Amino acid sequence: MNEPSILSLLPPILALLMIVATRKVLPSLGVGIIIGALVLSDWSITEGAVLIWKIFAGIFVVDGAMNDWELYIIFFLLILGIMAALISFSGGSRAFGEWALKRVKTRIGAQLVTLLFGILVFIDDYFNSLTVGQVSRPLTDRHYISRAKLAYIVDSVAAPICVIAPLSSWGAYIITIIADILSSHNQTQYGGLQAFLYMIPMNFYAMTAVLFVFLVIVWKLDFGPMRTHEKRAVMHHQVLDPKRTGVPGEQSQYLDEHKGKVRDLTIPILVLIVSTVVFMIVTGAQAADEVTALSIFAETDVASSLVYGGLFGLGVTMLLTMTKKPAVTEFMKTIFAGIQSMLPAIYILILAWIIVSIIDDLGTGEYLADFIDGTIPLFLLPALLFLLAGFMAFSTGTSWGTFSILLPIAGEIAAALDISLILPMLAAVLAGSILGDHCSPISDTTILSSTGAGSHHIDHVITQLPYAMFSAVGAFVGYLILGATGSTPAGLAAAILITVGIAFIFKIKNKPITDENRG
Repeated sequence: MNEPSILSLLPPILALLMIVATRKVLPSLGVGIIIGALVLSDWSITEGAVLIWKIFAGIFVVDGAMNDWELYIIFFLLILGIMAALISFSGGSRAFGEWALKRVKTRIGAQLVTLLFGILVFIDDYFNSLTVGQVSRPLTDRHYISRAKLAYIVDSVAAPICVIAPLSSWGAYIITIIADILSSHNQTQYGGLQAFLYMIPMNFYAMTAVLFVFLVIVWKLDFGPMRTHEKRAVMHHQVLDPKRTGVPGEQSQYLDEHKGKVRDLTIPILVLIVSTVVFMIVTGAQAADEVTALSIFAETDVASSLVYGGLFGLGVTMLLTMTKKPAVTEFMKTIFAGIQSMLPAIYILILAWIIVSIIDDLGTGEYLADFIDGTIPLFLLPALLFLLAGFMAFSTGTSWGTFSILLPIAGEIAAALDISLILPMLAAVLAGSILGDHCSPISDTTILSSTGAGSHHIDHVITQLPYAMFSAVGAFVGYLILGATGSTPAGLAAAILITVGIAFIFKIKNKPITDENRG
């Protein structure tokens, strides 16, 4: 296709509609991939099949060499699955749950601990989504918090925290893009890092998303599909629908068979975290021309660092498990169960990568970006860019892809119309990209958050959507105020007030789910 057309919207919209209608991710993504390939190949079945095969093969091999990024993410998922299975098998998960129950007495406390941990692990969103879910699961399970709720907390903190943290893989990536945009428009009053810091309070969705999670926890705001999951968990002590399969740590007769200690869980996780961060620093320092804190995180190899750190964590997990002197057959069956637990997520991730590649070839993002032109009132631009970025990230399943397309366009629009709006407009693109990423079932971070939390993927998507939308309302109003007044404090205050107001209305109307037997 020479020029992106309205047909570029067909594959993502069709896949999304099928996912909502059927709740079956793999067939829905498959249909989107086939339609997209047919559009790209001018409706030739043979050429479309060849295109799909080339994209699939490209996940594993590029130019005759191994494709490190995608393969390493798959390896890391398998490592985490094995680690989780072995930790449960050795009794670490149960011991941690019992230890935490003595100290964290309430469901609110268990959710706040998860929220805090998500804020602290700001290095990378993949790392955050998988690690926080894995570590928090024993605690939230013991307090009968649904896996869908856990996935919501994990997902709604991971990307918003990473996108406003300068020393994160996201922050480093964004700073380099912003620096190029500013220099291309002769904006020398501040560099990329300084501009990024100025934009932190302008990223209204990042603020409202985390704030809304906090209010949902403290005020027990369970509404929409989430209420069904929480009722099942609290009233019936049923964390997951037992008919669901393919969830890490679930339905395996080889788990929790030994009397373990808290260290059987904490030591492997600490080794995983520390070694991953060390490898991120090492790979970043090796690739950087000048070694600074920012350049290290700008150049770090996240995927390989996750695998290397994961292998250290897995090695320690195996050593601790071997101290229980398990039978070889039980040990091997547990490893196999851990691998099996991650396969559904890997299948979804592979199809998501394929459809994202096809959507990129179709030019879906460019087609959506063309909707912005000079006829729109200036004060509306930040709010409209927020919505456009949200829809683009939702349709394409990638916030980083949306950054790469829309940030330069936002810079061009600001330079042509009013250069003073450049930072608010760039911040609106970042915020909208996170919103779309949160809502999209084909987003890799959405997939990894549900995987880390052990939630069924579509349960996570459907239950999180209303919460993300209400957080977005506050952010949208904030961008309207920012565009009209030029005041960041006024826009942020409006965003926060609207978000708190929406939460308070639900607090008044929403009857908390209670269980006489739980705190």
